[in-house]
Amino acid sequence: MTVALAPFGPHFGFGIYIHWPYCSRICPYCDFNVYAAKDRDTDPLVAAIEKDIGLHRARLPEHGALDTVYFGGGTPSLLQPAEIARLLEAARTSFGLKPDAEVTLEANPNDILTADLRGLAAAGVNRLSIGVQSLRDNALAFLGRDHDAIAARAAVERAIKVFPNISVDLIYARPSQSPDEWADELADVLALGAPHLSLYELTIEQRTAFGKSVERGDLIPMDPDAQADLYELTQSIADSAGLPAYEISNHAMSAAYRSRHNSIYWNGGDWIGVGPGAHGRLTVAGRRYASEAQRQPAAYIANVQALGSGWGEASALYPLDVARELLAMGLRVAEGIDLGRIEALSGKPVPRDKIAVFEEENWARLDGTRLWLTPRGRLLADALTAELAP
Repeated sequence: MTVALAPFGPHFGFGIYIHWPYCSRICPYCDFNVYAAKDRDTDPLVAAIEKDIGLHRARLPEHGALDTVYFGGGTPSLLQPAEIARLLEAARTSFGLKPDAEVTLEANPNDILTADLRGLAAAGVNRLSIGVQSLRDNALAFLGRDHDAIAARAAVERAIKVFPNISVDLIYARPSQSPDEWADELADVLALGAPHLSLYELTIEQRTAFGKSVERGDLIPMDPDAQADLYELTQSIADSAGLPAYEISNHAMSAAYRSRHNSIYWNGGDWIGVGPGAHGRLTVAGRRYASEAQRQPAAYIANVQALGSGWGEASALYPLDVARELLAMGLRVAEGIDLGRIEALSGKPVPRDKIAVFEEENWARLDGTRLWLTPRGRLLADALTAELAP
């Protein structure tokens, strides 16, 4: 007898997200759980994360080897190769790493220029995600970055010699940025030869320094219509250069260079979140759980030591909440999502009459039960998802 697979869970991918919260400089647009690095003894936090990984084994007896490990932050490139190797060994000992497991390290350009890249590779890292953010000095100053354009180029050129699988992050739709300026900058980035680009529109969150500047009237965000024009320009240029979008903000030279870890998020897989403020999604006995670790590093360390978990909270999700999350994430990717997964969770059909309207407007396509958004539809992804949500 064939057992039907659940519409979510580790069969859609299984990974670990490790959050390193320290940064040498906190950027004015950043809304992540980050703290100034200063002169800190990092060993207590490394030890706590190491222990937290091991503690998850007992909670997840049915989970097999890991597909991915992702070091994010913060600035995890501040970690030494030996510290990274130590955390990867904890993952390997607790769960096992698949032979082709993707291990990503987020890195700042200045760290790349001084890092022991071969030491990172020997520790187990096989993919770098480099926070270039711009190749224009005035933009880098505006974004509060601690590198210049020369350093950014040099970092990518140095990294790609050791890590063929690299990603470059950029932020566009900055105030007053013109289409011509962005087209020139994107062309310069493409010329660096990175096989993966993450191209994000500047989002201004209320709690950030930029958010406070907007409240004061000191900063005026780009008009949404102008942002949409830049998004369409981005798709056209990247497509022509052989890096089509496989997700709203992510472009890859081929399927081999797509972010396998982020694909776990988009496809409804499971991931363990360890480190201060890390989020996770885990399947236990057929139920989906959302976890969030304690945000303050000291509180996280104390929780691991005293309670046997870094979690601040872990709660079971209602099937309807899971269905809405799967739909929102699944419509971000070019392949879309099988609506059967949504309907199995919600117990009711996704409205085909609304989808028919989306098809007429060239916003979406439906083939059997698989729905995906067109490039034009991705501009309206949030609104279209809200229309279809159970």
